[in-house]
Amino acid sequence: MNPTDFLPSAISTDAFIMLMVAGSTFLTLLAVWNGLLARDPMRGRVKNLIAQRDAMKQGLTAPRRRNNNSIQAMGFMRSVTSKLNLLRSKQTEEIEFKLSQAGWRGKDALVVYLFFKVCLPVILGAAAAAVLYLTKIYDGPAMMRITLTMTAIVAGVFAPEIYVRNAISKRRKAIQKGLPDALDLLVICTEAGLGLDAALNRVSGEIAPNSPELADELTLTALELGFLPERKKALENLNARTDLAAIRGVVNTLVQTEKYGTPLASSLRVLGAEFRGERMLRAEAKAAKLPATLTVPMILFILPTLFIVLLGPAGINALDALKGMN
Repeated sequence: MNPTDFLPSAISTDAFIMLMVAGSTFLTLLAVWNGLLARDPMRGRVKNLIAQRDAMKQGLTAPRRRNNNSIQAMGFMRSVTSKLNLLRSKQTEEIEFKLSQAGWRGKDALVVYLFFKVCLPVILGAAAAAVLYLTKIYDGPAMMRITLTMTAIVAGVFAPEIYVRNAISKRRKAIQKGLPDALDLLVICTEAGLGLDAALNRVSGEIAPNSPELADELTLTALELGFLPERKKALENLNARTDLAAIRGVVNTLVQTEKYGTPLASSLRVLGAEFRGERMLRAEAKAAKLPATLTVPMILFILPTLFIVLLGPAGINALDALKGMN
């Protein structure tokens, strides 16, 4: 059977061949033109940065899913702080900066902190006064009751600050612990040809399961590198948020590489080796302190049990012998 038998009678074999050749030629030219077309490489990068910035902004500012009780509690805290005009104080920016150092960058973090800063002294003072004056738990003198009540009020005043300070210290220790591994990954990414912002994004994704605090800071720094007018400002913000000597060294190295064009991978490799050595020295120092630390628990818990096990049977035999003599 001839394939030309299926063609309409109005189209000849030569016309069909010409149409096929024309179609294949058009498709070939289209493929070559598409391959040689010079695309703007910044367009996709800008779209990616905008999408990441929007996602990060939503993650930092959008309210999380809460149940009805937490929503009502948050509304009550917000109403109290707004009635007292606490959000308009001069120390608001400083408090927000401290909360960001602790990892709390949401809009509600400042409201919760100010609410407990104002209400916790009243709550603890009222609870202490109720326990000391309305119950018979403590029958001491009146001056001691007043002193205990004032102590509870002072504890309520300083408790939020102490809690935030401890959270900042714990976050800094976690960041410093995960920094050497992050630098090693950053060296690998830079040697592979990635830019600084792309390398920070990749490293933050890799270390997020083991060091979420450092991953959060690196992600935020990568986003700021993309949309801030000066890249140095993004690195300075990282230094200000963490306030660590190790991060300060990394930031100074990155600033120098951006300014003078020095090799980034070699500088980061030297820093990574230095930080690993410091981490090993800290581990050795803790191991050296272990015998002195275990002395008091051994005296209090291990030695009395050992004496009972060793001297107990001899004491029982001595008592039995004395009873037999009597």
